Amino acid sequence: MAQGPALVCRLLASSVSVAHKAGNIIRDVMQKGDLGIIEKGENDLQTEADRSAQRCIVASFKNLYPNVNIVAEEVDKISQNLDVPADWLITDLDPKILDLECPKSLLDVTEDQVTIWVDPLDGTSEFTKGLIDHVTILIGVCVNDEAVAGVIYQPFWQNRGRALWGLVGSGVGGFELKEPPQTKKVYVTTRSHYDKAIEQFIDGLKPCEVIRVGGAGNKVLYILEGKAHAYVYPSAGCKRWDTAAPEAVLRAAGGELTDVHGNKYSYSKENEKDPLNKYGVFATAPSYNHTEFMKLISEIQSQNVKND
Repeated sequence: MAQGPALVCRLLASSVSVAHKAGNIIRDVMQKGDLGIIEKGENDLQTEADRSAQRCIVASFKNLYPNVNIVAEEVDKISQNLDVPADWLITDLDPKILDLECPKSLLDVTEDQVTIWVDPLDGTSEFTKGLIDHVTILIGVCVNDEAVAGVIYQPFWQNRGRALWGLVGSGVGGFELKEPPQTKKVYVTTRSHYDKAIEQFIDGLKPCEVIRVGGAGNKVLYILEGKAHAYVYPSAGCKRWDTAAPEAVLRAAGGELTDVHGNKYSYSKENEKDPLNKYGVFATAPSYNHTEFMKLISEIQSQNVKND
């Protein structure tokens, strides 16, 4: 009997299809104009688009993969209500993904090894301000501790949306991978959480240009599309659902994402209760040596300690 596509490939194929539907939902909410904004905390907003997109994504995965662990950002009762309209339950699997050759190390993965980290709308603050180009949907497929596959979906790209995907050990798709500038050093960092400490830290790296944008997924897109060499965020604040999908796509492209010490974050189910990326986020383009970059980061840290 012929064996079907490996679980990881099916999960990635589902992620692409589900992200398209969630993107439609987000665009519909924006078009209607009533965003249904709720303040979850300081500088932490939620909208009807966050809630509805999450319900679509989680319900679809639970329907197809009942034993997979899913950790999604929104934890209120509305967002966790999986009694969704029938057309929100997506069962289609993207055929291009199913045709991928799954890396041998992932062929025998079972559902109980998988945790899917979901940010249904990354860049909510920007979304509420009309900065829709900053917004992404993030679905990260993780096996045991590692982010191995993911989708970064731009719901407002050319008014129709696009899915950028990656499978570690196989490759990326949905976009053209580009090299960063050779004549100047460009870093991308936070727009809404920028403060004096972050400014001083980045200044120590002596970049030629600093770009401030919203959303972790969007920042990694700047790297993938050759607009920046590195994503620098030297503070706690991002959560695992912010970085699982971007890390998977970036690693599949040949880049890296780690904490300030050069260590990878763990994406196992055990991190659900404490999903905070406590030691910042540092991501680099495939052509930008991550090890050397982290040595520079270490030097900046040592200098800051001396100055204190």
